[in-house]
Amino acid sequence: MASMILRNFRVPPNSVSLEEARNRTFEFFKMACRSTPTIMDIYNLDDVVTPSQLRSIIASEIRKNSHVTDPKVIDMLLFKGIEELRNVIEHSKQRHHILGQYVLPVLDRESPVQDAGAKDQGMSDFLKNFYSSNYF
Repeated sequence: MASMILRNFRVPPNSVSLEEARNRTFEFFKMACRSTPTIMDIYNLDDVVTPSQLRSIIASEIRKNSHVTDPKVIDMLLFKGIEELRNVIEHSKQRHHILGQYVLPVLDRESPVQDAGAKDQGMSDFLKNFYSSNYF
């Protein structure tokens, strides 16, 4: 069902005003949020993320470009977003692509910072010096 909606959703070449581009962005956001159950089913994300978390991930991806005020640039970003959503819904990506690009970076930011000392416990002094000197 979501792929049928995407086939009919097109971004016109140019928005006349910033308000029109803003309205198209809201329509795209609504369409992306409506497709979250489909994405959850296709990629079996129930064990990793909840639908509300996935919607907030979508919202944060859209908010990354909230500073853009040129309608032509907004149209281009909408086109790229629609293509990305179409690729996700048509299963052109695999599960680890979705997890690596969208889910895990957000979940890592939300989780508390791990103790760096516990990570380095089993490491020798040689490896610590090697990693620090080779920009790791």
